[in-house]
Amino acid sequence: MLLLVVALAGPAVAADEPDLIFRRSTVFKWLSPNDKLATYGVDDPEVEGVACHFTVPEKGGFKGWLGLAEEVSDISLACRQIGPIQFKDKMSQGDDMFRKRRSLFFKKMQIVRGCDAKRNVLVYMVYSDRLIEGSPKNSTSSVPIMPWGQSDAAVQKCGDFIQ
Repeated sequence: MLLLVVALAGPAVAADEPDLIFRRSTVFKWLSPNDKLATYGVDDPEVEGVACHFTVPEKGGFKGWLGLAEEVSDISLACRQIGPIQFKDKMSQGDDMFRKRRSLFFKKMQIVRGCDAKRNVLVYMVYSDRLIEGSPKNSTSSVPIMPWGQSDAAVQKCGDFIQ
C-alpha cells in the first residue's frame, strides 16, 4: 500500500521545470518562512513561440518549509506569443502542457492546451486536482496565432495539428 501511495505522489511534469521570476511575501511569520506568491515562466514544449506565466501561492510556516503543507488552488495564468509559432507535432485537445505536484500526496496543478480552430487561437487553462476531489478554481489564457516580424512564412493554423 505504501508503495502505491509513493508511486501516485511522484512528480508529474510535462514540460521542463518552470523558471522562477520572483516571489513576494504575503503573510509575515515570526519564526518560520512567510507565505508567498511566486511567479514562474514556462515555455510550451510542443509549440515553439509560446510562453506562459503563472502565479501560485506558496505556504510558509513549518509545514510549508518541510514540504508538508497542501497548497491552495488559487492559480493565475497568462500565455503569450513570444516568437514565430511552430508546432512540433500533432496534439489532442486538452493535452497537458505542464504539471507540478502541489502537495505531498495526490494534489497537482496542470496547464492544459487546446485549439480554437475557428479563430486560430491556442487556449491554455490552469487548474488543480486531487486523486479524489478537484477544485473548480481555474484560469484561462488565449494566444492568437499571428505573423511574427518580417518573416514571409505563412501563419500556421492550430486546427491542422489537432489529432
